[in-house]
Amino acid sequence: MSNMDSSSAMRGRVFFWSLTSALAGFLFGFDTVVISGAEQRIQELWQLTPGVHGFAIASALYGTVLGSVLGGIPTDRYGRKPTLFGIGVLYIASALGSALAGDVHLFIIARFIGGLGIGISTVVAPLYISEIAPAKHRGLLAGMFQFNIVFGIVVAYLSNALLTGIGPDAWRWMLGVAALPSLLYAILCLGLPESPRWLLGRKRDRAAGEAVLRLIEPKATEPQIAAMATAIMDASTTRAQAGPFWTRALRVPIMLAILIALFNQLSGINAILYFAPRIFELTGLGQHAAMLQSVGIGITNLLFTFAGLWLIDRLGRRTLLYIGSFGYIASLGLVAWAFFTGHVSIVPVCIFAFIAAHAIGQGTVIWVYISEIFPNRHRAEGQALGSSTHWIFAALLTTFFPKMVSVFAPGYVFLFFCGMMVLQLVWVKTMVVETKGVPLEEVQRRLSAA
Repeated sequence: MSNMDSSSAMRGRVFFWSLTSALAGFLFGFDTVVISGAEQRIQELWQLTPGVHGFAIASALYGTVLGSVLGGIPTDRYGRKPTLFGIGVLYIASALGSALAGDVHLFIIARFIGGLGIGISTVVAPLYISEIAPAKHRGLLAGMFQFNIVFGIVVAYLSNALLTGIGPDAWRWMLGVAALPSLLYAILCLGLPESPRWLLGRKRDRAAGEAVLRLIEPKATEPQIAAMATAIMDASTTRAQAGPFWTRALRVPIMLAILIALFNQLSGINAILYFAPRIFELTGLGQHAAMLQSVGIGITNLLFTFAGLWLIDRLGRRTLLYIGSFGYIASLGLVAWAFFTGHVSIVPVCIFAFIAAHAIGQGTVIWVYISEIFPNRHRAEGQALGSSTHWIFAALLTTFFPKMVSVFAPGYVFLFFCGMMVLQLVWVKTMVVETKGVPLEEVQRRLSAA
């Protein structure tokens, strides 16, 4: 095989493995949104009170929080590959259980199981991709997880629309259809190799780790493979690697992970995505027009996430965060101004600009960046920290946003989000370290020296 052929084979294999792992994001996005087409029928069918109905619909979110907190444990103990496969099993169980549930209690349990899969996926999928990807393509490949989330959301809306008119049990089909891509994903996971960094840094299995490195780097000579394996194993013996997670040696990546997840939610992104029709109705749009505008948000999110993936390994993570921060500040500031002054006709355009800024900046960068900044031995714990911070604040913001807009004028709410994004801009300028094209072990060395 020529060098060009072997290089193409390497890229094809790594891309396929990365895409397989990123499909967990598709299932995440699909599962998160598909409930929107079923929730009214579920309330009618089981005569649920508003409190029980809200708990039933939110049960997946509670599972997501728990899964993100605990997801690092199986990822480190059993390996990346078995954990990825386990996510597929959880998704299948959730889809079938939700579709076949005979009462609300079984439905809540099934949705909670799916939430566990979502939470764990945000830990292990970006992490696995970052550990198998070449440094120069790591942003694109790890960023496919976010793209698949957004794509899953769009497909869920389309699936719900196609199934709406098939009868009183349409909601069961809406939820159950997710079992098919979940099964495909689980089968594809069986063909994944284990992460060489887990094999070498955690399991200390040099032979198995070098075998995977040969698959990833077919052009490398045996001495080069041996050198890569030695570098990974040596990196796992440094102070940052060998000690416990909550130490001074890891203070920089810990703070970066917490703050990127915190600022992600303090932009207001989840509140705006979940309550977009309500926001548009505040501007005087009718309900139907508000729903159409909401569909436009999904399309905008998908297009600009794609643009972010194209740019992340060209411009770098820090540059995209700058672009996103300026876009956030401008769009949120204009929305606040519009509500204060009564020029609400510009609000829909500004919300679309906000979604574009998020998709090309924080949306593309967050899962990639968290997966890059921790040492091999602590990467799963670090990913779990960033992921759980994200989901806890997502739950809090989603819970309190309706109360915020009822207590405060909308202009003040959006001004608060704008102010938080000014703080994010300061954080990007003063703390964020660029990781574009840098091997993971070198990222570890730079951050431990910071």
